[in-house]
Formats: sequence, C-alpha cells, structure tokens
Amino acid sequence: MVRAGNSTAPQQVAPLLASATKLLRVGRPAEAIAPLRDAALLEPFNPTIQHDLGLACLEVGRIPDAIAALQRAVTVNPRYSDAYFRLGIALEKQGDIGGAIVAYDRATQLLPSLTEAWFRAGALVYELGHRNEAIGCFRRAAATGGKTSFGRLAKARAFLAEDRNQEAEQVLRQTLALDPRNAMAHDLLGNLLSEFGRFDEARECFEYAIAIAPLLAGSYYDLVRCRPVTSDDDGLLQRMEAALATPGLEAAQRHRLHLAIGKAADDLGDYALAMRHFDAADTVRRGSASFDSAAFSIEIDRLIARCTPELIARAAELGSCDATPVLILGMPRSGTTLVEQIVSMHPEVGAGDELHFWNERGAAWHRSGAAGNETGFLARAAADYLSVLRAIGPTAARVTDKMPFNFLWAGLIHLTFPRAIIIHCRRAAVDTALSIHQTHFHPSLAFPTGGAELVAYFRSYQRLVDHWRSVLPADRFIEVDYEDLTREPEPVIRRIIAACGLAWHPACLRPESNPRAVRTPCKWQTRQPIYRTSVARWKRYEPWLGPLRALVDNASEPRASIARL
Repeated sequence: MVRAGNSTAPQQVAPLLASATKLLRVGRPAEAIAPLRDAALLEPFNPTIQHDLGLACLEVGRIPDAIAALQRAVTVNPRYSDAYFRLGIALEKQGDIGGAIVAYDRATQLLPSLTEAWFRAGALVYELGHRNEAIGCFRRAAATGGKTSFGRLAKARAFLAEDRNQEAEQVLRQTLALDPRNAMAHDLLGNLLSEFGRFDEARECFEYAIAIAPLLAGSYYDLVRCRPVTSDDDGLLQRMEAALATPGLEAAQRHRLHLAIGKAADDLGDYALAMRHFDAADTVRRGSASFDSAAFSIEIDRLIARCTPELIARAAELGSCDATPVLILGMPRSGTTLVEQIVSMHPEVGAGDELHFWNERGAAWHRSGAAGNETGFLARAAADYLSVLRAIGPTAARVTDKMPFNFLWAGLIHLTFPRAIIIHCRRAAVDTALSIHQTHFHPSLAFPTGGAELVAYFRSYQRLVDHWRSVLPADRFIEVDYEDLTREPEPVIRRIIAACGLAWHPACLRPESNPRAVRTPCKWQTRQPIYRTSVARWKRYEPWLGPLRALVDNASEPRASIARL
C-alpha cells in the first residue's frame, strides 16, 4: 500500500497518498490513479509510489501507463521484486511475451519464493515450446507454493507438460475437492479431459470456470469445441454475446470469446453472424500482434536463394543417415493433425505432436546466412533432434513431428536427415485461410489470421513449397491433399504408410480410435471418422470473404499428390 518516502514536499504528498490508500482499500483503483500520479510527479524517484501507480493502472486495464510506471519503479530500485513481478503481468497483457519472461525471471531471482511469478513464467515458456524450461518453472512454483492452490496448480501443470496426465488429473481433482471455486483448476481439468475425448465432462468444467470467474469468458472457446452447438443449447449463444460486455474483460479473453461466438453461429448456420465475430476476433488480435508481410516475403526469398539445387544435392554427404523422423507440415488447418493421427496409429510409430525444435534451430541457421560450413551445424542439429525423438518413442521405427510451420525449414530438414520423410499437407487455399481465420493462435506467434496479410502469407508459403517441390527428392517430399484423403481415404493412407517405409497396418484406417491426447483446436473433429463436410466450406461464407476472396481461384488448383506419392 502507498506510503510516503523521502519527499521534498511532504506536506503536498502525504494527503495525496492518504487519499489513494483509502480509495485502493475500498476497491476503487481507477479513482486512485489521479492522486498517485500527482504524488509521482512530486516524488518521481520514489519507487513505491511508482509501483502503486503502476498497480492501480494495471487493475483498471491501462496497460501502457502501468508499464511506464513499473519500469520507472525498477529503474529507481533495481531490486524491487514486486515491481518486476507486476511489470511481467503488464507486459504479458500487452503481448510482449519475451519482456514478460525477463521480468518474471528477475522477480524470482530477487525473491525465489514468488510462486505466481514462477507459474506465469512456466506458462509463457511452455507456449513458446520450451518444454523443459516450463517444467522447471512449474516445479519451482510447486515447491514454493506447497499446498496452496497455486502450488497445486503448478504441480498439475508440471505433470501435464511431462505427459503424466493421470497424475495431473488426480492433482486437479484434489485441488477442486479442497477449493471447489478454483476457476483455473476447472479450466485446466476441462482442457485435459477434452484432449482425451471426454467432452461431456470437459464442457461441465468449462461451464463451472466461467460461472465462477466471468473474466475467463475466453473458456467458451474451448467449451464450444467440445461438440457442435445445436438449437438444444438453450441460451448459449446469447450468454456468450452478453459476456462481451463483462467489465474488465481482457483482450486475450475477448479474442477467444469472439471466436467462440463465431463457431457457435457457424454450427447453427448463421454464417453472416459467424463472420462478423471472426472478423472482430481478428481485429482484437491485431491490437497485440502485428505481421509484416513484405518482410516475411523477403525472408522467403532468402530461404529459396540459400537452398539451391546444388546444396540440396549434397544432403547425403552432409546429413545423418537416420530415417526416424517423419515431418508432417503445411499451412495450419491443412490436415496435419489428421495425418499424424493416421500415421501414429501404426504400432511402430511414436507421435511427437508439434515440436518447436526446427523453428528455433532453423531460425539460428537462417540468421547465420553462411553457406559452406554446414557440416558441424547439421551434425549437432541431427544429434539434438534424435535425442528429442528418442525421448518420445524410445523403440519406435518412426517418430512424427507435426509442427505446421516446419514448411519453412523443409530444405534444412532434408539436409540434416536426407532419409527422413517430409509429408506436405495441402488443402484448398480459401478453405485453409477461412479455417485459420476461425481459429485461436497465441499472440506470440508471428502469423496473420485474416485480411490481406493472410493472403500475402499464403502466397509466400506457396512460393516456398513450389521451390521445395522442385529441389527435394520426390520420394522424400510427399504431398497429401486433404480433399483426396477425405474422398477416398484408404488409397491415400496406404500410400502415406508405404512412403514412410512401414508395412501396412489396418489400424491406420481408424484415426478416430487413436487414444493419444489431441492438443490442437480440432479435438472433437479428430475423434470422428474421416468426413468431408469441411471441403469447400468457403462457399457458405462467399458473401463475407472480404480479402480472402483472392484465394478462391486456388480452390480448384490442379493436384499433384498422386504423382508425388
């Protein structure tokens, strides 16, 4: 709480701080900002006043002001752990994930018992794909938090990150037995249950979470994806629309809520309403995540220029002879999850889900820009990647990695593992873009979800995969079209399994029976037999496509997958 420091004008500052303290105590932080700001002007080098001003701004959603005040606090007092912690929260709300992690790290260095800072840092680094670092943060949060709710949640998150799902479920249920109104525990349990196809239980958890904590309205996004919304879901659409008016609803929650309303309206056949909310979600996301299409196009040019036919032809000389990796890549929402479910039904295959390895290693390789000294880099990458794959499937003949954005690194992957199979998943451009527009992507991901930027991204992607098609061996770069796969599954699935160098196994025809967790947005769809209702979905939205209409011409583009297989 506010208190005067060594003031040069104590008679002026003291009543301002007294007023602010009174307002904060009765839960009126918005009104406390003015006296705190005046006090900070009188005592600009008082870190406590700056901290309390930042905290008041944070509580009412004035994030830029909060960041400015908290940065002044830690500049004046670099050992102010609470100020670093709140600065981390403010930066996280602004979408500056890297800055938030740095602030949480500094806070925990200064005060290792800051359980929530460990927890928040763990959640962020997990989103960025740093699994081991996330587990370490959650373990520290569990240790410092003990039997508190945050300590138990951290223990559950650590178990989840380690794929110890039964233990995570047990901890979450114990937490809820002790604290039935713990909304975060309900939400975590709902996500765990939905990943394993226990959708009715999951919906109940999400409903509890939202009822307890209306500011978690973004959980409607997960709720509506547990199954299609029908006319029997009395009032659900209206409740979600009303939730948009929840005071203090953060942008991240608002973004997911718009997507949830759009999905429900789509299920109910109101495509005009659906598109209004999908567009609104994209507008919210643009407020915290920008994308430079021109810069991305330049980087694609650099990748193409570096991965010449002459360099790719040296793969057998430069790379590892290990054939374990199966890379399943393409644009998001192009069928990568379905293909991994199919391949990982084979008893000799381990499923890696979406690994961030090549996004990190590829970025380092791309920054280096130096061709000619590839051997050492490739050898280290091969050893490190095989270590990751062996942890996933110690005895598996093949291990999948379905990170879609590995399409950027197909050339590097082939140089590292010339015997690896790269499966490029394709789907009609406009259907893919429309599905992206309807899906939540974390703001830390540099990726557009709508408008002309998404069209430009798609054009750059097509240009790059055209290059891969021209330089990579046809028996290593396999192309699978979603439309072919859903029209006649068995012939395509047989070709996929054969391309992976595996004997045929009939279980691959039943991907909906795959017992593994599904962590992508299509959890419900993945548990259904292969269907075709997502083919040509764009036609339902034709009047409202906007800039995405530019991709309609690609909806009937010629397919070359059979020849490539």
